Amino acid sequence: MTLAAGIDPISMRRSEGPGRRAPASRASRVSVRRLTKSYAVRRRWIDALRRPFSAQRTIVIEALELDVFDSEMFGILGLNGAGKTTLLKMLATLILPDAGTAIIGGHDINTDAHAVRANLAMVTADERSLNWRLSANENMLLFAGLHRMKAKEARPLIADTLATIGLQSAGDKIVGTFSSGMRQRLLLARALLSSPRILLMDEPTRSLDPIAAHDFRRLLRDLADRHGVSIILATHNPDEAFTYCDRVAVLHRGTIAALGRASELAARFGRERYRIWTNNGEHPCFNALVRRGLVQDLTPVEDVDGGFVVECNIGGGEAQGAEVLRRLVESHVAVNRFERVALPLSSLIARIVEAHSTTAATESARA
Repeated sequence: MTLAAGIDPISMRRSEGPGRRAPASRASRVSVRRLTKSYAVRRRWIDALRRPFSAQRTIVIEALELDVFDSEMFGILGLNGAGKTTLLKMLATLILPDAGTAIIGGHDINTDAHAVRANLAMVTADERSLNWRLSANENMLLFAGLHRMKAKEARPLIADTLATIGLQSAGDKIVGTFSSGMRQRLLLARALLSSPRILLMDEPTRSLDPIAAHDFRRLLRDLADRHGVSIILATHNPDEAFTYCDRVAVLHRGTIAALGRASELAARFGRERYRIWTNNGEHPCFNALVRRGLVQDLTPVEDVDGGFVVECNIGGGEAQGAEVLRRLVESHVAVNRFERVALPLSSLIARIVEAHSTTAATESARA
């Protein structure tokens, strides 16, 4: 099934799971170069009178650079105020940058906004942009008319698009009776009417319950995998970003703190956490490992089912983990089990932001 007129399914490929596809040689569909945006700081009237020509500005996006490839689901992960929405608005040509540019589908957002808009669509979590008194089909026909489509050619396209996103049986139902998940799907269907090659998604699952959010994310993943749509997903949910996106850019105060897959970022920013089951959690070898710097943050020993569990951080990846295990065995510590504990994504993001802030402060001090 085609997604919409002008959007042909790309060849099927086996996925390694959501957000875990093997890297492939793909062309860049979105190329952002030195993109910058700032806003004037609102001043008190007395300050404006005293210094009328002194304008302070807050930088929201600063010299940002990134590439998004064909059929890629790319995550923009950041806290509120990080600059996610401002970035998407610049890519959608809703606001102009102060400096830099972005090339979308071969067109410059500064000089060819009309052609850029023909290549993309933007979806937010704002359900108020739908007419709740109309049916799904009537809402779709209304926006098809805004795209200068005739009703005769729009009707089969609408039916096909609603079927693709799982609303084929809800076309004649009034939107006011829809659940939040159904309305979010309808917003997505409306965006697909223009046959975009790029979708900009601004926290689309913000108001959805866990099941509806999961289904919606799987739908986005399918659009990228089977229909060749490039998706830029802005979110503050690290699980959403790292589970479903091919790559993630962590945005902090308008700059990219880190970019890559979850495994790559964990290797760069996180010490591995290990859990060790043993019969003697008070063996002096553990303290010796701490003194040598092979393990850090050794937790208090816990008594579990007659044995002990010790948790610690081990830097240096699997090689250092193997070295720690070897030293324990050589010291005659009975190791019943030795396993790596997955680092919570929230902790990983906190470490990335902390490292980025420290680096920025150091560079500022040197300047």
